Amino acid sequence: MPLHPVMTRVTERVIDRSAPTRRRYLDRMAKAKSDGPARAHLSCSGQAHAFAAAGDDQGRLAEASSGNLGIVTAYNDMLSAHQPFERYPTLIRDAVRASGGTAQVAGGVPAMCDGVTQGEAGMELSLFSRDVIAMAAGVALSHNTFDAAVYLGVCDKIVPGLIIAAQSFGHMPAVFLPAGPMTSGLPNDEKAKVRQRFAAGEATREELLKAEMAAYHGPGTCTFYGTANTNQMLMEFMGLHLPGSSFVNPNTDLRDALTIEGAKRALSLSALGNHYTPVCDVLDEKAFVNGIVGLNATGGSTNLLIHLIAMARAGGIILDWEDFCDLSEITPLIARVYPNGLADVNQFHAAGGLGFMIGELLNAGLLHDDTKTVAGEGLENYTHEPKLESGELTWTPGSGESLNTGILRPASEPFQETGGLSRLVGTLGTGVVKISAVAPEHRVVEAPCRVFHDQDEVKAAFKAGEFEGDVVIVVRFQGPKANGMPELHSLTPALGIMQGRGQKVALVTDGRMSGASGKIPSAIHVCPEALDGGPIGQLRDGDIVRVDAVAGVLEVLTEGVLDRPHATADLTDSHWGVGRDMFTAFRSNVGSANTGATVFGDF
Repeated sequence: MPLHPVMTRVTERVIDRSAPTRRRYLDRMAKAKSDGPARAHLSCSGQAHAFAAAGDDQGRLAEASSGNLGIVTAYNDMLSAHQPFERYPTLIRDAVRASGGTAQVAGGVPAMCDGVTQGEAGMELSLFSRDVIAMAAGVALSHNTFDAAVYLGVCDKIVPGLIIAAQSFGHMPAVFLPAGPMTSGLPNDEKAKVRQRFAAGEATREELLKAEMAAYHGPGTCTFYGTANTNQMLMEFMGLHLPGSSFVNPNTDLRDALTIEGAKRALSLSALGNHYTPVCDVLDEKAFVNGIVGLNATGGSTNLLIHLIAMARAGGIILDWEDFCDLSEITPLIARVYPNGLADVNQFHAAGGLGFMIGELLNAGLLHDDTKTVAGEGLENYTHEPKLESGELTWTPGSGESLNTGILRPASEPFQETGGLSRLVGTLGTGVVKISAVAPEHRVVEAPCRVFHDQDEVKAAFKAGEFEGDVVIVVRFQGPKANGMPELHSLTPALGIMQGRGQKVALVTDGRMSGASGKIPSAIHVCPEALDGGPIGQLRDGDIVRVDAVAGVLEVLTEGVLDRPHATADLTDSHWGVGRDMFTAFRSNVGSANTGATVFGDF
């Protein structure tokens, strides 16, 4: 199928917009390639330090004739998504030794959970943790003793941070090794119902805790389609996972086989291997356009509207929300995974998963097939699925058809004709909304607003019974410069109750919502943020605000609003405690959400 003309137009626009910065980046990568790993050029003392704990691998490391694989890991055993990585270094070292190479854990990066910190002070460090992860991975690889790297990370900020680091070391090959989702527990919609009952005072805390622990019950990622699992999808669409590896459950024979193969593949892609494929050649403009298509086709997390921009800029590629919007207009929504449907990611994978989706989108001319990946040339490899046959890992063609059309549909018969994301523009600035889970009758809300400076104020007003009619709830001073741009997902139960009562309700904020949010029309990431003089800072209670996810409009209809002075807020309590006092430099230097909300600027 010929490439869709909008795909061509958007890709060419990205290439043209990025030309100066991309050229500078590629020139730096070319120089790094020519310099090569400095392992053999280290002083004798330096080499002794680097190899001292390597045991039987010391000889190979000293010879510098075989590949050395750096392992960057987000392992910790508090978080279910990253606990399975505890076993990976041993699997990787053994696999690489069998191939004649060596592997060393280069370093660890922090991994925090937005689920644990949701509604807590720690959430104000969540977005900033992405750039900390990138810097930590950079420190890990700075010894320059590695020929390739494998990155062990799954969740919300971890994968984007690791991608930024991999781009900085883009002259080296990289393979991302996932841990996979936990097995299915209490269905996500049942868990959500208990949350709503608790918010309404109809369920006890004991009932809520029982439901939550039945949903989150073992190792692996959460099973809903939030930011973590959106990350995993992207790694296949962008060619950094092995095909079909994203949603294989932890601690299974197939999961271990994929980890072992991923390590061997990374070594083979190094300059000392037979198929040199550096990251800078994989993550080009076409790969990022493919990622945006995947985001839209799956109804993925709104957090990636920030992360993809930051990830791309690390490789000199400049994305704009306009690119996401234009691609959304031509991308059919062909997956329904909670919160956009009732299925979880295990059911999605069983129905045909990413292999089916990639095949459908390729056949519809909605993906670039001529990209480099860790599996070889072209995305066609990603229509195959991994299997263990007599103990050997093989890839076989996928079924080519959905095994459950309530979860996955062909591109010719989508759940909706356009993707799951919409860009909003108007007198209140620019924002985005995830519409894949919003029912059509809820996509336009025009109502008086109530203005808050803190999500706890919203919850208190809800408990006091202050929201009776239609309302647009505005939560401002939640942007990256104000307080690190926390997610406001803990508002979802209250907003859902209001919508269920028949009220028209929308959220407008310069903060974020969770990637798992979706049933309430939420204009998020509003730029400029209130602390930057954005018009959202001039609203008052009772102003009429229109959130129109159909026409892409975000505006205040009350006259004279933009002539008012800007509101101010006391943010002192957001700037200390739980580590927040150490991030003053981040808040002072972070960019806006539409440029990736990163402290790095242009690479």
